[in-house]
Amino acid sequence: MLVHKGDELFMITPKLFNRETKWEGVVPKKKIDSILDGYDLNNITIATLCSHSSLQIFHGARKMGFRTLGIAISHDTKYYDAFPLAKPDSIVRYDNFDDMVKGIEELYANNVIVIPHGSFIEYMGPRRFEDYAVPVYCNRAVLNWEFDRDMERRWLISAGVSMPRVFTDAKEISEPVMVKYYGAKGGRGYFIAKDYPDFKMSIDSTMSYSIQEYCLGTRYYLHFFYSPLKDEGYKLNRGGSLELLSIDRRDESNIDEVYKLGSIEDAKRHGLYPSFVVTGNTPAVLRESLLPKAFKMAENVVERSYELFGGMWGPFCLETVVNDRLEFKVFEISTRIVAGTNPFISGSPYADLIYPGLSTGGRISLEIRNAIKQCRIKDIMT
Repeated sequence: MLVHKGDELFMITPKLFNRETKWEGVVPKKKIDSILDGYDLNNITIATLCSHSSLQIFHGARKMGFRTLGIAISHDTKYYDAFPLAKPDSIVRYDNFDDMVKGIEELYANNVIVIPHGSFIEYMGPRRFEDYAVPVYCNRAVLNWEFDRDMERRWLISAGVSMPRVFTDAKEISEPVMVKYYGAKGGRGYFIAKDYPDFKMSIDSTMSYSIQEYCLGTRYYLHFFYSPLKDEGYKLNRGGSLELLSIDRRDESNIDEVYKLGSIEDAKRHGLYPSFVVTGNTPAVLRESLLPKAFKMAENVVERSYELFGGMWGPFCLETVVNDRLEFKVFEISTRIVAGTNPFISGSPYADLIYPGLSTGGRISLEIRNAIKQCRIKDIMT
């Protein structure tokens, strides 16, 4: 598999994961299981980093009867006072993320289960997250497959998902392309290039990146949830149920406004560069005839995840473009709750047809509550 490092290409072989233990990271699955054995499952605390989608995670956890804990490094948490229904019951502060990894004894004492989100992983870093010996609601094995864009592409393509073409040599760029740096960065650092000189003018060659065909169409971010515990609804061959909870579109810092200055080239000449940094999210619904295609894509991605690395469960987002032929192209996957779910704290046109008034954050806590009732909490924690 080819990976860009600057202007060079390197060959890597992705590690396959043991499907029985689900996770072969720094924190063994058996250690997480032993921690859960010591928990009072009738007194669980739901925790997450004070950022990203924490308001709806805390709000949803409270609706499901859980205590909540905010984790803060340098975060300003005063704004929680403005939202009493989403304010965590308590906040623990650390000087830095290294101290956070070490300071876990008090989390054990509070029977803490951590909910990861995009900012959590990005700020903490995948390696520290692997070292974090606290029960986490996700399969940590998915991190390598999401963070590395070539591995992500291998996963999605092998699931039968249509994706933008990739360019392995920037000198071959002869049409608009999207250049993306590795990792979940909320659109930061992405840019469009129309040819090789345009690419060279914008690239940070110290970072790993991928070059994709720029697909013209409407972008939709599909917020799915897969439950291996549920046996009704849209069933998968391997069991469990797939749900579509909401859809959003992204408001990005200036790419949608730069045209007012003329062409992108005109803007660049004045030192103004297009940016895809996400600043907010807008609710959306999909043309109903596209729903079967959307579900089939998500179904195949989940099924393939179990074959490759032991599975992906809980919330995930397929980031798509729909063209004028009503065809989907998936340009990325986010394998945890995304900030695009935030407009739907009181439900969505889709969630209301399954769980009226429930957010994705609430759906996560519902799943944890059901796992405790079914004595299957270990099945969804790593």
